[in-house]
Amino acid sequence: MPDTPIHPDQNHVLAALPDSAKTRIFPKLKRVELDLGDVIYESGQSIEFVYFPTNCIISLLYVMLNGASAEISVVGNEGLAGIAVFMGGESTPTRTIVQSKGVAYRMPSTELKLEFNNHAEVRMLMLRYTQALITQMSQTAVCNRHHSIDQQLCRWLLLSLDRLPGNQLTMTQELIANMLGVRREGVTEAAGKLQKLGVIDYHRGHIDVLDRAKLETLCCECYGVVKRETERLTTDKIHY
Repeated sequence: MPDTPIHPDQNHVLAALPDSAKTRIFPKLKRVELDLGDVIYESGQSIEFVYFPTNCIISLLYVMLNGASAEISVVGNEGLAGIAVFMGGESTPTRTIVQSKGVAYRMPSTELKLEFNNHAEVRMLMLRYTQALITQMSQTAVCNRHHSIDQQLCRWLLLSLDRLPGNQLTMTQELIANMLGVRREGVTEAAGKLQKLGVIDYHRGHIDVLDRAKLETLCCECYGVVKRETERLTTDKIHY
């Protein structure tokens, strides 16, 4: 784990809370360390806690009956996992799994639901983040249908980098293939192209992004759409 101190304010949603809400909410948070592959929620499972990542990434996966899977969105320091708690669903049809290890803050779902129902400033913040997440899900569906594996990999790498403090990812090609819902051979070929171009260095499950600017030029428009909408909804001033 990194030596730098971890604080709830490193999560953008928690940082955006007004001081009055932080006074209520922060004492109810518990710091937890999440490892790669940890399952936060299984499909259909009742959500007991919501998670606010700081330096880790959580993936929402849809798993088919035959075991095949595809990632529908990623959650990092810009948001939270467990929106079904305040959207009225109580559970989710997706499997929620740790994609990159790190620290998150956990809060009982009942406590967050009370905050959502009773405080307009918390409710508005959660709904704006939910809109950003829906945008990411929608754009992911479009990207998976209309863009090449090369472009999908670039989008996935950029979205992951935006949610991490550095330019390194720990992820095998098999896991990336499961996230993208494609064959491993396709990921191997796409990663090989990026390595030959000097964009990434891939070695034994470790990906170092060497040229982010080049990576952005190789990506489709889907990454930019998600990034702009996420920034708009999470940084614009909220009027209550």
